[in-house]
Amino acid sequence: MLLIAGLVAVTTLAACGDDDGESGEASGPSTSTEAAPAEPSTGASGKCRDVDQPKAKPDGGQKKPTAKLDPATTYEVVLDTSCGPFTIRLDVKASPATTASFVALAKKGFFDDTVFHRIVPGFVIQGGDPTASGTGGPGYSTVDRPPAGTRYATGAVAMAKAEAQPPGTSGSQFYVVTGENAPLQPVYAILGKVTKGIEVTQQIGELGDPASGGAGTPTQPVVIEKATVRER
Repeated sequence: MLLIAGLVAVTTLAACGDDDGESGEASGPSTSTEAAPAEPSTGASGKCRDVDQPKAKPDGGQKKPTAKLDPATTYEVVLDTSCGPFTIRLDVKASPATTASFVALAKKGFFDDTVFHRIVPGFVIQGGDPTASGTGGPGYSTVDRPPAGTRYATGAVAMAKAEAQPPGTSGSQFYVVTGENAPLQPVYAILGKVTKGIEVTQQIGELGDPASGGAGTPTQPVVIEKATVRER
């Protein structure tokens, strides 16, 4: 299970993922144990289509890419979801291995017909697990250690990792910060940031059951229907 650990007393959010082919606890963003439960959303579900939970896809089995991305090129990944599309601009310079892996997986359709399996209102939404169990991944890992001063503000996109793994380790599970300045340790590889459709990520972020706490149980399936890579 991949967990995102904060810098303050928090309720650990289960961000699971067997991204390197080995089971293990992963660290991810967390919410304050003193915070009041978020109110259930009354509007987001009206903008998100009701869809069926897609069948789980195979865990692992992917080859680690060897090709590098051109740091002079701008790479964006558009995620078309059942709540609408949003665009992630990848930070190739900060995380060359992580972004190259994400692009390779997206071009193979790895993220298509997967879900946001973990939604914690006011904190993060997490996807990228082909099995939707919180323990799946591509079968390999990459490492791009973020700088010590890295902050995870609203719209930041980073990779979840197992707690025992070195800083900057990632597989395929990623999270989008929907709260303000998540108090996270700088140990999660930076994928990029949301540059278009931030309102879509906020809508998705309202579809987590407050009663589930850090587990972030979705109240309805939110599907990534297609991931498209754009270069310019």
